[in-house]
Amino acid sequence: MDRAVVGDIELCYEVRGSRTDPTVLLVAGLGRQLIGWDDGFCDELVAEGFCVVRFDNRDAGASSRIEGGPPFDMAAARRGGAQAVAYTLDDMADDAAGLLDVLGMKSAHAVGSSMGGMIVQTLAIRHPGRVRSLCSIMSTTGADDVGLPTREAMAVLLQRPPADRDAYVASELANSRVIGSRGALVDVEWRRGRFERFYDRGIDPVATSRQIMAIVASGDRTAALGSVRVPTVVIHGEIDTLVSLDGGEATAQAVPGAELVVLPDMGHELPPGAWPRVVAAIVANAGRAGASASAAGTAR
Repeated sequence: MDRAVVGDIELCYEVRGSRTDPTVLLVAGLGRQLIGWDDGFCDELVAEGFCVVRFDNRDAGASSRIEGGPPFDMAAARRGGAQAVAYTLDDMADDAAGLLDVLGMKSAHAVGSSMGGMIVQTLAIRHPGRVRSLCSIMSTTGADDVGLPTREAMAVLLQRPPADRDAYVASELANSRVIGSRGALVDVEWRRGRFERFYDRGIDPVATSRQIMAIVASGDRTAALGSVRVPTVVIHGEIDTLVSLDGGEATAQAVPGAELVVLPDMGHELPPGAWPRVVAAIVANAGRAGASASAAGTAR
């Protein structure tokens, strides 16, 4: 893994595959590190002919911590917007664009999960020339009436994780029974391995609270998403209790021409059993971007 100076922060990143191939930029969710995108998932994209870039968002993993700022207060963030928080999703989207600059990559197929979906939506809005195609997974528009968690899922989101490794893993496994998948998509050993790796690489609940504030302060993107003109696919689990399905539906409705892919039995996670459909959707959506570019060139 490498580090890049982007503005006044450092981002930890990894590149997999050949840099001569089209880039897929993977953006992680709330508090998650770049390893939240499993090696196997990344390798499937590389096998499809992509160069995969994954990175730690600010305030996660081995990237810079944004120390200080206002105390955790979601109501204040909602009222005060950018003035009430240390940073917003705009800043996090600018981080992603800045990383592409450092890597010398003009554009990428942008894929984000959960908060990462919000970031890639914002990237497409703020930096349209940098996004070749857009894939928003288990995410939402920021509107107040869609994508809302159940009461039980909200409790999972706001609880402070245990400091002890075994207790942390046990807590996350319990949380997965609330927000995770069901049926054939349940993979307890995969979950356990992920949570062990997350803990070992380093977790930071205080930093994660700043990311929550950033989400709340950034508001509703619905109108702005109407400006997105790249091929877009929205992927959502049918039983997601943390970001309800109507958040994905609203995202697909907001982006002109977007495709909605709903995965039965998938909750707020991306288990190996779902990878074939998710990878296929990303590849097909990227293919539409290539076809659009070719058609535009022919028209000229």
